[in-house]
This record gives sequence, structure tokens and C-alpha cells, in this order.
Amino acid sequence: MSERTPDPSALQRLASDPAVSAWVDASAGSGKTKVLTDRVLALLLSGAAPHKVLCLTFTKSAAGEMANRIANRLSSWARLPQSDLFEDLANLSGNEPTGEEIDRARRLFARVQEAPGGVRIDTMHAFCQGVLQRFPVEARVPPHFDILDERDQRALLAQARDSL
Repeated sequence: MSERTPDPSALQRLASDPAVSAWVDASAGSGKTKVLTDRVLALLLSGAAPHKVLCLTFTKSAAGEMANRIANRLSSWARLPQSDLFEDLANLSGNEPTGEEIDRARRLFARVQEAPGGVRIDTMHAFCQGVLQRFPVEARVPPHFDILDERDQRALLAQARDSL
């Protein structure tokens, strides 16, 4: 008796469901960005306020890729023919979309664009830096601190090594 391989799109759909808590851990090229993008889209479709959605990535390129995918998908929803939008929303949720969901999808691009800050997609480092800048006293860091770039880091390391 052979073991059945699970349907990857069904697993991705489960992980992108905003009603469940999910941890996505997978190798490069396996669809993590798609799952996270779908999750954001599902959150927005379910009525989440765009400015209350926060996405954190490890790299600037991943943050940019995710922002582009979300913007492209939302803009396509605003102009797709009804049958194509119906199919895309059905693929996203695994269920037939209601007329209300279709209408909401059509308006989401404008809603996200008009929201203060839109959907926030950032690197973990940039997010943490922002928190430290807003709460320096609580974090016990000097107000108005600066983050060293790689060149300055190398210079300080060389200076410390030379002084030893």
C-alpha cells in the first residue's frame, strides 16, 4: 500500500487561511512567498484593515517581492473579467466566492492604496530598528542612535584590532 502525497496547493491554502495559526518552514523555491502573499490577500478579503497587517521578511528583496505580488494581484482583481476574478478567488480560498467577496476584491486595491501606510511589509531588522527608535528608553539604547553599515563595522573592527 503506497502512501498518498498531499496536494501542495491544498496545504498552501491551509497555511494561507487567516483563521488558523500557521508556521511556514520550507526550502527556497517551495512557495513560501506565495503562501504568505495569499494569507495577506485572504486577511484583506476577510475585512482586516490594511494598516493593521504586518509582514516581516529576512531580506529587502523578499519584502519587495511580496509587496509587488500583493499590489499586482490587487490591481488585477480591480480589472479582471468577472469569470477570471471568480476563478482566482476560488483558487485562493478553496470555496466559491460570494457576490460580496467579489465586490470586496474589486475595491481592495483602492482601499490598500488609501490606507495610511498601506500593508506594512518590512525586514525583521528594519522593524526592530523602528521599535528601538520609538522606544529607546525602554530598550535602554541612546535616543537617535545610528545603525552601522558594513563599511563602518569593518572600520571599527579594524580600529579595535589595531588598538590591541
